[in-house]
Amino acid sequence: RTLLRGLGVAVALPWLESALPARLLRGASACAGVVAGTPPTRLAFVFIPNGVDPGAWMPTCDGRDARLPPSLSPLEPFRERFSVLQGLAHRNAQALGDGPGDHARSAACFLTGAHPVKTAGRDIAAGVSVDQFAAQRIGRRTALASLELGCEPALQSGDCDSGYSCAYSANISWRTPVQPNLKEIRPREVFERLFGMGPAGESAAARAQRLAARQSILDFVRDDAHRLERRLGGSDRQRLDEYLDGVRALERRIESIERAAMDPAESIGEPPAPGTPADYRDHVRLMNELLVLAFRLDRTRIASFMLANEGSNRSFPFLEIPEGHHHLTHHGGNEAMVEKVRRINRFQSEMFADLLQRMDAVKEGEGTLLDHSMVLFGSAIADGNRHNHDDLPILLAGGGGGTLDPGRRVAFDSGTPLCNLFLSMLDRMGVEADRFGDSTGHLSRL
Repeated sequence: RTLLRGLGVAVALPWLESALPARLLRGASACAGVVAGTPPTRLAFVFIPNGVDPGAWMPTCDGRDARLPPSLSPLEPFRERFSVLQGLAHRNAQALGDGPGDHARSAACFLTGAHPVKTAGRDIAAGVSVDQFAAQRIGRRTALASLELGCEPALQSGDCDSGYSCAYSANISWRTPVQPNLKEIRPREVFERLFGMGPAGESAAARAQRLAARQSILDFVRDDAHRLERRLGGSDRQRLDEYLDGVRALERRIESIERAAMDPAESIGEPPAPGTPADYRDHVRLMNELLVLAFRLDRTRIASFMLANEGSNRSFPFLEIPEGHHHLTHHGGNEAMVEKVRRINRFQSEMFADLLQRMDAVKEGEGTLLDHSMVLFGSAIADGNRHNHDDLPILLAGGGGGTLDPGRRVAFDSGTPLCNLFLSMLDRMGVEADRFGDSTGHLSRL
């Protein structure tokens, strides 16, 4: 039993042992996408724009007891759950004769390892991204092959960076070399993708009915839920109730955010895009929660999340930073501007810590969702002032299903292709590949 069904709705369930037939308990098949006793490995990529201030981001010494640098200090509770990987580079994010445009190139190259064609027209071309390379091979195992999230709009046209199309700056996931996989920035739409899984016409009609009557998605599966509860043991019944309460609480937060977004007075900073939270912090946290829910229910095992588009000039009034992020990274050594960049980098780490906390709170088998995941966090620009693409800020969190040894700084030879890491991550996902991007081999010591 994997779903509660209703008109236009299919609510996936967490793993419930007493709901499994005996043959599943013996490990013969799967429930909610999880093979009995062996949770699947998940793969996620979290992108931060505009590089960092390396002096406050990069650790300077090895050892599990070494102090984290200021920009990573919010991750202290999870220091044993991630490693900082140094020396990795993206050569194809460099100009290579194409002149300015480092921001666009860095986003386009981040997950593809490819040098994008310089154009502001329709003839865009980069490469297939590592998330989609994996999705094309194992995505059929789940309802959604992959999930693409963001907090700023997915653009497909226009000139965003020195003759480079906005499609490069606003997307990191590429289905084909000429087709970016557009991200979703509206929490409601992500929620509906996770739960509105009926036939297209039926789902659309049910959604319109629910929204018009302000009904919960759970109202449509209430009878099915009651029938299932009668078959469950006490602990599973409690687990199901807690899960359904959590889904309803998430639904209420989305409704509250949608109402607040209609009131300009609620906005903090730039006016929000339609259907998105007025407060950027709420937006990031809500997308974190939806990503974790998608993994928990095994709706997908592959996700990407852009905290902002590359070159974003977002201000951070809640950090008392009225200037734009991109502007501040061009600080030229101005210490006041550098200090504000560091505060933004620290905030990004806080949001990543929120994601790790949510993943670690989901119990799976003998561990947690975080133990059974690989989550890459970073940028394809190192120093936001220099626009360099070597010694990138890259952090790898999670246990990779027992295949990773986190809690360290791992220094590789300078210039080691970041695509070597991607190749190693694909291998841990059960995706065989001899090469990816400009890879030269697998990484050891992970």
